[in-house]
Amino acid sequence: MTYDIDFTSPAYGGDSVGRLPDGRAVFTPFVLPGERARIRLVDERRSFARGEVVELLQPAPARIQPRCPHFGECGGCHYQHLPYPAQLELKTAILRDQFARIALLPEPPIRAMVPSPRPWNYRNSLQFHLTPQGKLGFQSAGGGSVVEIRECHLPEEALGELWPQIDLEPIPGLERIALRAGAGGEAMLVLESSALEAPGLSVEELPVSAVHLGPAGALVLAGDEAIALQVLGRAFRVSAGSFFQVNLPAAELMVQHLLELLPLSAGDAVLDVYCGVGLFSAFLAPRAGQVIGVESSPSACEDFAANLDEFDNVSLYQGEAGQVLPALKLRPAAAVVDPPRAGLEKPALDALLAMRPPLLAYVSCDPSTLARDARRLLSGGYALRQVTPFDLFPQTYHIESISLFQLA
Repeated sequence: MTYDIDFTSPAYGGDSVGRLPDGRAVFTPFVLPGERARIRLVDERRSFARGEVVELLQPAPARIQPRCPHFGECGGCHYQHLPYPAQLELKTAILRDQFARIALLPEPPIRAMVPSPRPWNYRNSLQFHLTPQGKLGFQSAGGGSVVEIRECHLPEEALGELWPQIDLEPIPGLERIALRAGAGGEAMLVLESSALEAPGLSVEELPVSAVHLGPAGALVLAGDEAIALQVLGRAFRVSAGSFFQVNLPAAELMVQHLLELLPLSAGDAVLDVYCGVGLFSAFLAPRAGQVIGVESSPSACEDFAANLDEFDNVSLYQGEAGQVLPALKLRPAAAVVDPPRAGLEKPALDALLAMRPPLLAYVSCDPSTLARDARRLLSGGYALRQVTPFDLFPQTYHIESISLFQLA
């Protein structure tokens, strides 16, 4: 059975929302607000449903032709059919809606989204899944299969030239393949596997380092165990198992914005929670009296130690934020938190509220968990001064932002 639906608003996740005849909301990808489409339901719940487009009946005036032939089948991009300035407006509206519905702030202080310096060819890393034949691909839009990829317009040019050269036979246990492009033409191939032993793979023909990540840890197959990435002229060591921002020009804008938000002096202590390899700490350390990092990833902690080795005023605690923070006897002048998509763990948020830093900068990659945590911070005595979104992931639904909370 099909339904002809008018779609009225965007939803976080790349869908647009319409109403079924029975009043339930229906979420459907690859259709824009203002469009009318014939859809079929692929998932029905009591209060909502999910659909897929059978036929586009009335396109929005803003709709454009996607650049990539895989768009609509591959799940990597969500907004290639929308001009870039309109993508920024759409994402800002979604962020505003999340704050209104979840944080109960009808007029949140959200600034204009900072565009990516490069809307295309901005990624310094790619993560591939494998088809049953061992071909590189991305998860399908529905998530149930892997789409073999012939072209992709998101990676940096050097990475875009490298990945088509990788041709693998099916290898038991090999689950994902990641590629990273570093400074000075470096590149790294990361094989993520459930197998105890590294696969017998010849990579001598490729100009890359190669690392196997398996249950036994990281094993270097060729070249080096880490790659160098550069932000604002500063090099960062990033190991195969460590996270780092994939859009470096946009990440530079975020670092500069964060430094402007936090007027630090030589006597101030700054807490950097979920500090990773030390991206923010490296730029906070010259301005503060003390920087305290908290990170759970062992490989990121090793990288942090290497990247911040020159500073005597930096310390690092390895462990889950929810366990480390309650044990710290500290009242910092400012705190920076950059949690994963799940947001702040409740014990970590409780500990921050107990510490009561006068300024708290929240770096978020998920507006729904940001809005949830903002509601708790507001009820805990903080005021939300501003939210600045950054488009680190053009053509996709992802929304990065930095929010400044001040103790009221």
